Amino acid sequence: MAEIEREAMEYDVVIVGAGPAGLSAAIRLKQLDADLSVVVLEKGSEVGAHILSGAVLDPVGLNALIPDWKEKGAPLNVPVREDNFYMLGEAGEIRVPNWPMPPLMNNHGNYIVSMGNVCRWMAEQAEELGVEIFPGMSCSELVYGDKGEVKGVVAGVFGLEPDGSYGPNTEPGMELHGKYVFLSEGVRGSLSKEVIAKYDLQKGKEPQKYGLGMKEIWEIDPDKHREGTVTHTMGWPLGKNAGGGSFIYHLENNQVYVGFVVHLNYKNPHLFPYMEFQRFKHHPMVADLLKGGKRVAYGARAISEGGWQSMPKMVAPGVALLGCSVGMVNVPRIKGNHNAMLSGMAAAEAAHAALKAGRASDELTAYEDEVRDGPIGKDLKKVRNVKPFWSKWGLIPSLVVGGFDMWTNTLGFSLFGTQSHGKTDAASTEAASKHQPIDYPKPDGTLSFDRLTNVAFSFTNHEESQPAHLRLTDPEIPVKVNLEKYAGPSARYCPAGVYEFVREDGKDPRFVINFQNCVHCKTCDIKDPSQNITWVTPQGGDGPNYPNM
Repeated sequence: MAEIEREAMEYDVVIVGAGPAGLSAAIRLKQLDADLSVVVLEKGSEVGAHILSGAVLDPVGLNALIPDWKEKGAPLNVPVREDNFYMLGEAGEIRVPNWPMPPLMNNHGNYIVSMGNVCRWMAEQAEELGVEIFPGMSCSELVYGDKGEVKGVVAGVFGLEPDGSYGPNTEPGMELHGKYVFLSEGVRGSLSKEVIAKYDLQKGKEPQKYGLGMKEIWEIDPDKHREGTVTHTMGWPLGKNAGGGSFIYHLENNQVYVGFVVHLNYKNPHLFPYMEFQRFKHHPMVADLLKGGKRVAYGARAISEGGWQSMPKMVAPGVALLGCSVGMVNVPRIKGNHNAMLSGMAAAEAAHAALKAGRASDELTAYEDEVRDGPIGKDLKKVRNVKPFWSKWGLIPSLVVGGFDMWTNTLGFSLFGTQSHGKTDAASTEAASKHQPIDYPKPDGTLSFDRLTNVAFSFTNHEESQPAHLRLTDPEIPVKVNLEKYAGPSARYCPAGVYEFVREDGKDPRFVINFQNCVHCKTCDIKDPSQNITWVTPQGGDGPNYPNM
């Protein structure tokens, strides 16, 4: 691409991604020095359009960043009033008492929020401080300096030919250079993935682990609405097929968030995470809550679950990884937004000190030290064994041993050290011949819905003449390897129906990629057993347009 001529703009700090980490970094930089030039580039059509999270927010990060957030109108309107945990069977449920749980599991003082709306509000605060924010600007390439350092990004490429080449109507975008570049792309970001590989940042760390989170917003009968109630479940319908569980959060306006998480280290390629979610809503406890209501939005997103032992090195020359680009989710708490905010602040403070000292484009080691030794590290280290215990022993033993380990870690020690995660989620997939197919009930159109109907409620749109942003390393593998050996799992693990195997009379199956449906969850990039699919960013503004996720 050397022949492409682009204009370049210079900044002190270039931030990719207007999520909680990127916006926190931008705000903190301007708080420290109003004269710093800071730009935030967001691939969504607006800030918040691609933000999907549970979410029960621990305000510790927001308290540190903007202590007077209440006075400034932050959309944290629903404090948690009640915490419920249930173990589900097919026909009933058992309430798990709160008292045996470690204090870190208590949601007292937290808020049920739309993180999309929180990010929209944070963007307003950033712009008031002088941060430049450009939505609809996908960052498609990194720009490297003469010494191999990251010196910027390419953003705003539009109108590529269907084969990916530059045509007469292509807008080549521009280069945005920074003395430091922050990547806060969220889970499995394409530029973060490149940086981790180029600088071997995962060396000596456990592989990152992931879950697939799917979420619907429902408007329910006001008589059933209990604002501030937080409910989590485990057990049915997943059973022994996969780890995971659900969340049901009652926010304002008679709305509830109904979500379902499936850990992506499942072995059986016949598992259909989306249909597990739809089946879950037919449990008597859930069906009774939703009866008479209506679903108003849907979305899906991968979740980083590796925790403490899976966090890569976070810095390389000129670049730092923030938030879920590193993986800072506290799995038992199902919370990562507070750590994302704290990571953005830590990166900003490290960059500000470096710039003040006349440095540029080096490694911000002070940022990494603060993450590992400060509040983020303390939060994640206490729960580091929960995920590996669950993966190795299943639900019930891991609840007992993991709970005991969290209690002892709260007291400052662990009998179990730091457990290993083992395989990647892709490598965990076993041959279809080792497993039985799973028969899923057909969606009824009232409580449960087919994927394409639900995708319409993510308000997803991609300009169809652009090249597919889901790239195959070898176009033969989906049929010759994944279909034959693994029964074509991409047709099931994708929560948006992007992939299908089309069988026409007398012809071999064809692998079809309906990239227009993609909600940018990144599951295919993570779970494909042959690691043959690479997710790259489409042109700016494309993808889901989440309202209140």
